[in-house]
Amino acid sequence: MDFYNKLNNYFPDHELKAQEHLEGLVEDKDIYHKDESENYLVLYAEFPSFLFIDYLLVTGKVRGKGIGTELLNRYKAKGKMMILEAEPPDEEDADTCRRMQFYERNGFRHADQIIYERQDEQGNPFEMHILYWYPEEERFTQKQVMEHMALACKEIHNFRAKRYYGKPVVVPEDVLSWQESTGAKS
Repeated sequence: MDFYNKLNNYFPDHELKAQEHLEGLVEDKDIYHKDESENYLVLYAEFPSFLFIDYLLVTGKVRGKGIGTELLNRYKAKGKMMILEAEPPDEEDADTCRRMQFYERNGFRHADQIIYERQDEQGNPFEMHILYWYPEEERFTQKQVMEHMALACKEIHNFRAKRYYGKPVVVPEDVLSWQESTGAKS
């Protein structure tokens, strides 16, 4: 099974890039990488100051065996902030809750001051959470996380988007917004 079929069998349609888009990223974007075995698939971009985890999939037969944590530890060893998108937990969808618990166990935090609302191909809005992790010796603000996410939108989500979709997929100024929060550092 090729890598796109693995993703297509697991991720919701509204979160999945077109096959041509992902193949173009892997083949032509120097910062975009595919890390794959029979047990996992990770697609990520390595920027100078952070990693953007685009897709992380551990296959069903080995899920829960520590492979996801091993993968994240491998990327943590690079010493850079990591950011990723995740569906908000939904009590009616146990997988969303398990995913969030997995990332929390691995030290990721929800950037709760960032609102990230996208639209599917039919124009229906959907919200995603932005999660981030950073090395202990470093400190980052959620405003920096938002800046990194905006760059990931421009460089990864919108890579050749006009060719693949006829328009930009994610315009950072339209999908990312800031909400003040009491008690949280900005």
